[in-house]
Amino acid sequence: MQLDYSLKTKEERTALVQKIIDEASPSQLTPHYLEILGDYILEPMTKEEKKNYTLLTKNRLVTINKRETSYEDLVSKFENGEDGLYNLIINDKNVILTPKVSITQDDINSIPGLKELRTETARIEEEAKRATGMRKFKLKKQAIQMHQDQYVLKNMFKQPIYSTGAAHSSHSIQLNEKIWFDEEGEPHDDGLVSLFNPKHISAILCNYALLDEGLRNKHSSDFHYLLEDFDVLLGKTLKDHPILLDIVQLKIAGKQNIEIQKILEEKYQVKYSVEYLSSLWRNKIPKMLADRAREDYILWYYTEVEVGNWKKCSCCGQIKLAHNRFFSKNKASKDGWYSICKECRNKKYKEKRGK
Repeated sequence: MQLDYSLKTKEERTALVQKIIDEASPSQLTPHYLEILGDYILEPMTKEEKKNYTLLTKNRLVTINKRETSYEDLVSKFENGEDGLYNLIINDKNVILTPKVSITQDDINSIPGLKELRTETARIEEEAKRATGMRKFKLKKQAIQMHQDQYVLKNMFKQPIYSTGAAHSSHSIQLNEKIWFDEEGEPHDDGLVSLFNPKHISAILCNYALLDEGLRNKHSSDFHYLLEDFDVLLGKTLKDHPILLDIVQLKIAGKQNIEIQKILEEKYQVKYSVEYLSSLWRNKIPKMLADRAREDYILWYYTEVEVGNWKKCSCCGQIKLAHNRFFSKNKASKDGWYSICKECRNKKYKEKRGK
């Protein structure tokens, strides 16, 4: 007798399982089959119902609860706490644990057997859509395994590079940067790791303790000097933002957002939500650091490499580089820039809005 997955209540499913057991021979009631029957009954039950279900032993509850891990339990499994969990969430926050390594068309064309495996996987998935009961369950399980096999097969021919191994490697890490300017005069770095890239900065922040321990004193590695530059950048960027600087220092020290929330509330009388703290850590702070790194490079380049054009702001009187970073373009003016710098223009705009 097949299991009927159209039954939605535990009472209906329990009655069906009892009928199956009554009609089955002892040899058919293997431990594995009984476990399948138990899962079938438990599936429509709520978590509280399962806790009060007398047939569930402590050991059985452990198995079931693996599929119902609380947020706190899940967070505790990540080295970086909730940020480790948040880092797995892509733009669509309903999608989690998406593999970072994707299979491209080039992989399909070049890796032997991958195309055939993907075709067979698609066939199994289509068959699972039409199947019912235990056969549907087995086909879905088979399709999942086949998807995993695709990545295993790719890994055999094109092994990915994992950043976590960087700190344990004794070899020199060459970043091989190549910096160029776009039409707006903004610098870009094609190197392996760039302080111009907020995502790269976020990765450095999340792995700072590991990198600091493994690479700080390895002078043969470019990462040693990258960390030194990063420390200077961090200090310059956040010196006027004490709350953000504290967040960075506390996160690097391994504090969780709930702990940081309490510390900031006591020290600054502000209360940020744990979600906002995570957003600052993963988004705002990396963007601020990357923006400052690009600005510093622009100023260095037009001071040390090329002779830049400099002009005095008619409002604040400061001499600044005639660059899109500091002045807005004005085709009507002789030099192509407004006489008032962007910082002063923004201040005046805010004052007008405040009136």
